[in-house]
Amino acid sequence: MVSLFESQVARPLADRLRPKKLTEVVGQDHLFGDDGPLTRMTQTGRVPSVILWGPPGCGKTTLARLMADIADMAFEPLSAIFSGVADLRKVFDRARGRRATGASTLLFVDEIHRFNKAQQDSFLPYVEDGTITLIGATTENPSFELNAALLSRSQVLVLKRLDDPALEELLKRSEGEMGFDLPLTGEARTTLRAMADGDGRYLLNMAEELFMLPASDDGPLGVAELSRVIQKRMPIYDKGDDSHYNLISALHKSVRGSDPDAALYWYNRMLVGGEDPKYVARRLLRMAIEDIGLADPQAQQICLGAWQSYERLGSPEGELALGQAVIYLALAPKSNAGYNAYNHSARIARDTGSLTPPAHILNAPTKLMKEIGYGQGYAYDHDQEDGFSGQNYFPEGMRRQQFYDPVERGFERDLRKRVDYFAKLRRERQKKCGETD
Repeated sequence: MVSLFESQVARPLADRLRPKKLTEVVGQDHLFGDDGPLTRMTQTGRVPSVILWGPPGCGKTTLARLMADIADMAFEPLSAIFSGVADLRKVFDRARGRRATGASTLLFVDEIHRFNKAQQDSFLPYVEDGTITLIGATTENPSFELNAALLSRSQVLVLKRLDDPALEELLKRSEGEMGFDLPLTGEARTTLRAMADGDGRYLLNMAEELFMLPASDDGPLGVAELSRVIQKRMPIYDKGDDSHYNLISALHKSVRGSDPDAALYWYNRMLVGGEDPKYVARRLLRMAIEDIGLADPQAQQICLGAWQSYERLGSPEGELALGQAVIYLALAPKSNAGYNAYNHSARIARDTGSLTPPAHILNAPTKLMKEIGYGQGYAYDHDQEDGFSGQNYFPEGMRRQQFYDPVERGFERDLRKRVDYFAKLRRERQKKCGETD
């Protein structure tokens, strides 16, 4: 029930437009449909414990309230930022009291990832015995931020950022609520949606500011006027959170996929979000080594040069050098043959770590070593007619391994020819000497 005092205080537009039923929720169609999880909850009237994972302003709190209504449960909201163990105990006590009378409780914890391990563990017995149904909301990847025990007792629903049609629907609803249209040109309206960057709550807060503007004889606001009136939303990017890893992953995979335009987009998304260009430089160097390797040995030097250029020029000029490295890497021939060869050889080395080198390639600085065969039979490659002896350099008793398998791209085409050439000579030497692998 709303008090007389509260009724005299204007509620924010975003709160007035909060959906009253699931069919009014926008932008989350993947959760509905004939077999959607929210559809099943509506049909059965039963709500399990759920983790709602999605960006700000996509409707997590709204969905939690609607779930409580669907199941006719008492709604207990908490914020992990402002609440502690004492607040949780009070909620659990009230939930036990309701349960004794046959009523049930839905506990909604916003920013649940902010709770530490002990606080998250405190939910478990009450979830298990049915005292509460837990709905947790998080902007962070639950796999990294929530306890495995809590995740195993919850269903994770992934919410999406609101797309352009969903944002436009919110603007239409806001105009219906206010009784008049936003004072914007069509282009400015498009810009307003872009400024919201998928955040419905932020969009409605901006719209509310525009509705409050005094009437003007100059007509609707254009893009330039809108930018002066409304402050652009800062990109969602935290160098310590999930978005940081998502964007560097997008950049890496765009480079690997030889798409310079997408790679430049994600590179600039990181810079706009405040990422340290030196971090990007380090990751570009890794891409050159891991995904290009010897298909283009110059790629590694390009990255080192771009990194050094950034350190000498600073921002913003140095960021152009890194951007050019992004383009070069995206268009370079790709090969992970060297990367695979290193990993494969490392595994074999770990598994055969006690095997000694063959005696003929061991130095014999003492008389005893010579007597026991060190260096005996070693063929000095430079003394051979073609500079290749074809001797075995793997441990005695270990079959010859092939770790490096170059691709038919870039400079590795030439390396492929060299690998095949030496393999052919080695077979000829073995055949001549009556040896086998």
